[in-house]
Amino acid sequence: MGEQRPLAVINDETVLDEVLRLAAAVGCEVDRAADLPGARPQWTAAPLVILDEEAVRYGDPPPRRPGILLVCKGTVAPESLRRALRNGVERLVMLPDDEGELVSALADAVEGPVLDGRVLAVLGGRGGAGASVFAAGLGLGAVRAGGNALLVDCDPLGGGVDLLLGVEDEPGLRWPELRVNSGRVSMAALQPALPGTRHGAARLSVLSCGRDGADGAGPSGHAVAAVVRAGRRAGQLVVCDLPRHLPGAARPVLELADLVILVVPAELRACAAAAQVLRGLFQVRERVRVLVRGPSAEGLGVDQVAAAVGVPAVASVRAERAPARALLERRGGSLSGAARAVLETVRFDPSREGSA
Repeated sequence: MGEQRPLAVINDETVLDEVLRLAAAVGCEVDRAADLPGARPQWTAAPLVILDEEAVRYGDPPPRRPGILLVCKGTVAPESLRRALRNGVERLVMLPDDEGELVSALADAVEGPVLDGRVLAVLGGRGGAGASVFAAGLGLGAVRAGGNALLVDCDPLGGGVDLLLGVEDEPGLRWPELRVNSGRVSMAALQPALPGTRHGAARLSVLSCGRDGADGAGPSGHAVAAVVRAGRRAGQLVVCDLPRHLPGAARPVLELADLVILVVPAELRACAAAAQVLRGLFQVRERVRVLVRGPSAEGLGVDQVAAAVGVPAVASVRAERAPARALLERRGGSLSGAARAVLETVRFDPSREGSA
């Protein structure tokens, strides 16, 4: 988060409590001023200014600027509204009906300019295809290129993707502990709260499912969508590890994904299974690409696997007899090469990322 905070000039304690509650939900701290004259020192630099009816009713306003909201509960006196509009108020936010609009404005103030990250969804064409390993490899590929990345585990029966990366004992939030109440998540607040791994200045943050009984329940679609959008707004690469059965939480990921990677071993039976999985992806079929895992004992090439499944291939990877963690720690090899090919396909550029 930058040094400047939203500025609130609010005397109505009920309105103030609501604003502070919503700000806390998106990890946003708010500076306060007692009145408009007292707000002058911070007026220009604050990323957002929030006023209540009493603030606009008395005193001469500071200079006009963008990003001023008038927040109230109940009706606003017509004269107060006219005065507010004359003095540069851009939007009227009526609580609780417009709560989502205020949350979005506060989150934008925390995160700065909206950037254009990339979202990748990865799932297996059959069980044991290696989709989770490739999803983790994509995240590592992004941070090795110098950009932050977020790996999102959407499979509550997968055992936890944090185990793949060796961060299972690190403190931090997993899905059972994460509460998304506002419909909006701030990456500036979320990223430091997650376990992860660093490569130089870049970090791969991991949001994993739990492993303990009922706590292993998967995330809701609402929560997944909020987290994925936060990563994209921050300019990061967001990689989502999806199960083949595509629960409700997977649907928002498919809608948001720039590319859906279907990992398919070069086997006839795996191709047939992947073609069945593809039927569940019919709404995003034009964004689905096959990652072929060889070599093939049946003599199938990359083009043949792609033709059998019914969508183009994006890359291929060679299966190796090594633990998953060892494959992910290796800088070279076919896994790294395939990850680079996918990142080039979606034109992920780490230099576009913001401070979030």
